[in-house]
Parts: sequence; C-alpha cells; structure tokens
Amino acid sequence: MDWWVDMPKITVELSALAVRRLSRPGWHAVGGVAGLLLRISDTGARYWVLRIRMSGRRRDIGIGSYPEVSLARAREQAREMRAQAREGLDPIESRAAARAALLAARDSRLTFDAAARKCIAAKRAEFRNAKHAAQWESTLSTYASPVIGALPVADVELAHIVTILEPIWTIKTETATRVRGRIEAVLSWATVGGYRKGENPARWRGHLDAVLPKPRKIAKTRHHRALPWPQIGAFMAELRRREGMAARALEFLILTAARSGEVRGATWSEIDQQASVWTVPAERIKAGKEHRVPLCEAAMAVLEALPRFAGNDLVFPAARGGQLSDMSLSAVMRRMNADAVPHGFRSTFRTWAAETTNYPREVAEQCLAHAIPSPVERAYRRGDLFAKRTRLMNEWARYCDTIAPAGEVVAIRGAK
Repeated sequence: MDWWVDMPKITVELSALAVRRLSRPGWHAVGGVAGLLLRISDTGARYWVLRIRMSGRRRDIGIGSYPEVSLARAREQAREMRAQAREGLDPIESRAAARAALLAARDSRLTFDAAARKCIAAKRAEFRNAKHAAQWESTLSTYASPVIGALPVADVELAHIVTILEPIWTIKTETATRVRGRIEAVLSWATVGGYRKGENPARWRGHLDAVLPKPRKIAKTRHHRALPWPQIGAFMAELRRREGMAARALEFLILTAARSGEVRGATWSEIDQQASVWTVPAERIKAGKEHRVPLCEAAMAVLEALPRFAGNDLVFPAARGGQLSDMSLSAVMRRMNADAVPHGFRSTFRTWAAETTNYPREVAEQCLAHAIPSPVERAYRRGDLFAKRTRLMNEWARYCDTIAPAGEVVAIRGAK
C-alpha cells in the first residue's frame, strides 16, 4: 500500500509548566511535534494523542495518560511514530507487532513449574478424581521441580530428564515411569502451546529407551498380601463377630470383591435394594466405566443391618460423618492378626474362582471391574455378563460361609 502523510501545522511549543496548567476540557495542541495533542475529558482525565493523516485518512493514535507519560516522552514517541509513517509503516500496526513480540518473548520464558500448573489445569477434567490431580502435582514437585522447576520450559533437554530419572529409575521404577510420563505430557502441552520447539526429551520410544533400561526388566513386582482362599471361611466367621463400621465395610468388600475406595465411598443412592444391585459410577472405578455389582444375600444382609444417618448418604460413614479411611479397614485385619491387606481379598476371590470353579476367565475379570485389555475385544463385547456374575458371586458368598477342614487352614487368631 502507498502511504502519504499530511503534516498538520506546527503550533507554538508549550512548556511543561504550561501543559500542567491546561484545564479546559477539549483538545490542546502542545507543539514540538506536529499533531501532538493533550486531550482533557469532561471528568478531568488527560491523555496524549497523536493526530496524523495517512493516505487521506485521519488516524488518532493514543500515546498514554498524562502525567504518567511526561511531555518530553510524549514528544519523543510522537516523533518516532511520524518517522515510521514517513517510511510507509503504520505506527499502530508497528506498535501491535512490538507488543506481540514482547509477549511471545515473555511466554517463551515460561518456567517448567508454571507450565506444569497450566497443563494440570487443562487436564483436570480427564482425571478420575481430585486425588489423581494431586498425585501429578506431588510427583512433579518432588522429582522434577528441584531440577527443572525454575528453568524455562523451552530450555528443558534430555540431560535434565536423565538427571531427574536416573536416581529413582531402578529403585522406584513404577514412580519413575509415572514421573517420566507426566513430564512428557507437560512438555507436549508446552510444545502445542508454542512455549517450546523440537523433540520432547521425555519421550520413551526412540529416545529415553536408548539411555535407560526398560522398566519391565528391572521393576520388582510387588503383590498385595492376600489371604489364601481356603482360609476365607474362618476369617469371615471371626470378622462377623467383630463390631464397628470398618468391620462391616470389610465384610461387604469381601462379598463384592470390590476395591476399598469403592466400598468406602459407596452411597445409598447407588444401591438398588429391591433389585440387589450396587451401581458404582465411572468416576470411582479404576477403569473409568460404570460398574454394576450383583449383591448376594449376605451382602444385602450387611446393608440391611446398618444404621442410616439423616443428611449422610454414605453407606459406611466414619464416626465423624465422612468416609472411612483405608487404614481403618487395615486396622481391623491387624487386630485379627491376618497377614494380608484389604485389597488382597480381590486376589483371594480371583484365585478361588480360577482354582475351584469352571466360570470363564472373563466372568471373574468382570467381577473385579478390570478393563478389557484388547481394544478389539472391547469393541465387540457390549454386555457386562451380569447374570453369570450374579451366579459366581452367590457361589463365592456360600464359600465364604464354609470353614475348610482344620488340616487345610491356618487359624485366624483374634486380638487378646
């Protein structure tokens, strides 16, 4: 575009004192630079404007308020803008480009910690619960922040990632792999957001796998301690003699093969007592999919014997009204001298089903609300095998009432 500038008449150059004395609302030419005006509003607000004509069109360009921008500074900026206009540049567009460049430079210095906060905020909706988000924040704060937290996210390199992971890669392998994945996610977010460029140094395949041993080669599998299935009858008999909400929650956990968090968070609104079905919402299931649990007669008996508290929908509330802690269920088992943990009863159930029943593997897996590993199988299996699961859980409940012959059982000793 061809530009030409219409130069207004140069007025008398006012001094700083004369400008300060101006008070009448309106436009006041201050001289020194053609078109430089002090605008005084009806409320007394004052600000600088450079009036210029470019290609026959008048442009009013704000320079700033007075006295924050002094007379001398206003004249200096006005001269620069007029010089740009004479060279065919639009001063407004030039200023916008400079501001954008400044913002881009500032954004490129976004630190890893700041990027992590933004990434977690963006992903929060996909987390199963607040605890999941807290785990992201905790692991990144503990392991990544001391090394790269204050570093601009654009400057994070492979050497930094190795420094973070090497000390924990062989001794805390599961934690280390989670940290790696979360750092990778933060850096991917930063790349898409324009805060960094190039390879993601936390990527595993074709990158970190060249400098760190494969996790599955070094990780030590640690199973939850589980009660051997022949001992479940003796354990249940002793458990039912114990009082307290935690004991009833543990009994219900065993009869449903559910996870501790699912039981402790169970609400009466999730339970259809007429149909004997407990529907656990997707946000409280590890696989992220709603799960229907068939309730056997023994499980229903546990529920029917429980007190109901006005204003509290929890099935197994703690004494103060909130959820029971996971440790409260573990404490029951410690008092019974059982060498196992609550989560281990899922293994007890699964081993019993495999060793003593002819139910297909997928039925037992569905009882445990395990995700189907194959995407093809997930696509074709639309049902939840509810009828078969109901029969299997009823058989499990009957077995839990059976005390095996003494020669096959290690006695469960109650607390003295």
